[in-house]
Amino acid sequence: MGRIVYIHGEFTTEEEARIGLFDRGFLFGDAVYEVTAVIDGRMIDNDLHLARLQRSLKELAIPLPLSMEEIAAVQAELIARNDLRDGTVYLHVSRGEADRDFFYSETLAPRLVGFTQAKTLTGTKAQQNGISVDLADDPRWQRRDIKTAMLLGQVMAKQAARSRGFDDVWLVEAGLVTEGASATAHLITADGRILTRAASRATLPGCTQRALARLCETEGLRIEERAFTPEEAQGAAEAFQTSASSLVMPVVKIGGRTVGDGKPGPMTRRLQALYLEAAGVPS
Repeated sequence: MGRIVYIHGEFTTEEEARIGLFDRGFLFGDAVYEVTAVIDGRMIDNDLHLARLQRSLKELAIPLPLSMEEIAAVQAELIARNDLRDGTVYLHVSRGEADRDFFYSETLAPRLVGFTQAKTLTGTKAQQNGISVDLADDPRWQRRDIKTAMLLGQVMAKQAARSRGFDDVWLVEAGLVTEGASATAHLITADGRILTRAASRATLPGCTQRALARLCETEGLRIEERAFTPEEAQGAAEAFQTSASSLVMPVVKIGGRTVGDGKPGPMTRRLQALYLEAAGVPS
């Protein structure tokens, strides 16, 4: 028997799960999603993820499929039924099902889907050694602050980066780095400032980014929210990206140029340790 998934109010096996042909998430990408990290069976920063889910739904005028407490209970049940220790729990909410039409009825019932994915999140080779990121024009729509299921732009950018020998990609618009294709981009300057873009419609507000910002404030570390150029990124003392599935990931090469000495720097290491400590992961 495969994984247990949640779909439209029921827990079932992945083999038996079915999504309707006329689901607007399938036909139009008219859906939002969230991914929460699970470490040692516990969800990390889930309050931030559920708040972002609620905001994304509100921005698209999609009603909540369940109360926030009920959605959290679905997540916990998925983790328990799949005996998930480390990995992610995924949520997907579509506007609902109706015959294909660009216009939608406000009476549609939203559809909630959830599943888990087992994955090693801590102590990976990439987190130890760092990754390389390509630079590419940002191909996405203008409302990137909404975490929609329309990810083809990111898929194409990531695939192109991999074909060029990179591990991931940072996207660029109007001469400035927006964010990673599935992560928030950060720099560390020579004087120890942490740079990342401020919240706007140009980027997705990162939950791991926000959690790390709280820790930095507690530790007295300086965060400067502003945009930066690819050249500034390549000349930074250190660089890293954050996401639910990669946590705090060192970046040691950007667009073919080595960052610093080509190894994860001391500040990045400190931020990794702070985040894992806050998540309750033993060092």
